[in-house]
Amino acid sequence: MLDILLLLLAAFAAGVVNTIAGGGTFLTFPALVFTGMPPVLANATSAVAVFPGYLGGALGFRDEIARLDRRALIRMTVTALSGGLAGAGLLLVSSDAAFAAVVPFLLIGATAVFVWGDRLRAWLARSSRGIAAYGAPGLFLVALYGGYFNGGLGIVLLALFTLWGMADIHQMNGLKNALSFAVSAISVTVFAVAGLVAWPQAVAMMVAATVGGYAGAPLSRILPRTAVRGAIAVAGFGTGAVFLWRLVV
Repeated sequence: MLDILLLLLAAFAAGVVNTIAGGGTFLTFPALVFTGMPPVLANATSAVAVFPGYLGGALGFRDEIARLDRRALIRMTVTALSGGLAGAGLLLVSSDAAFAAVVPFLLIGATAVFVWGDRLRAWLARSSRGIAAYGAPGLFLVALYGGYFNGGLGIVLLALFTLWGMADIHQMNGLKNALSFAVSAISVTVFAVAGLVAWPQAVAMMVAATVGGYAGAPLSRILPRTAVRGAIAVAGFGTGAVFLWRLVV
């Protein structure tokens, strides 16, 4: 019962913080590992747990997404699906030992991008380092990362969009949710077919995350964004440090 309660609370909190600031995976993945689930199974189950929120976010920005060039949007979606498929396939062939060796660095790196993402995007916007808009190679690599480990995917996508020269944050958020949904859809499908999802935990956490996402809207008007980001940073860096300690010891 304590494990179930922990997973429900983590998923609810993930739904809240995804609505307010993003980074919900930094809560669901550690909670699943803490209950004794192997890292690879926990990663796949966590991806399923936060999956529905991306579709809701994309629908919320459908007007902004509709203003994008249709052909470019199709190319980006195909690229995101390809990268997500490659990343999910990479996870399937990863042993728990190999994934556990990589995950501390993924957690710490993704948390760093999450914490300093606004500054990174501002620096990229001021610099002259823009690259061709809607470029496939960069998007494929980001989608591959998202298919392998979902943590911080949205923040990394926003940084990529800034490199592309995009400036409309609402359109960027809409595209971020749409591509995150594509990456998650293909990776979740692969995980499900491969039997890599703990469905009782995943379904319960999906419900809790959806409720948390709904509750996040009014809470976003009360809770300071910096406080939420600070809590996620502590969770992300702390979990990464624990995994790194276990790896060294």
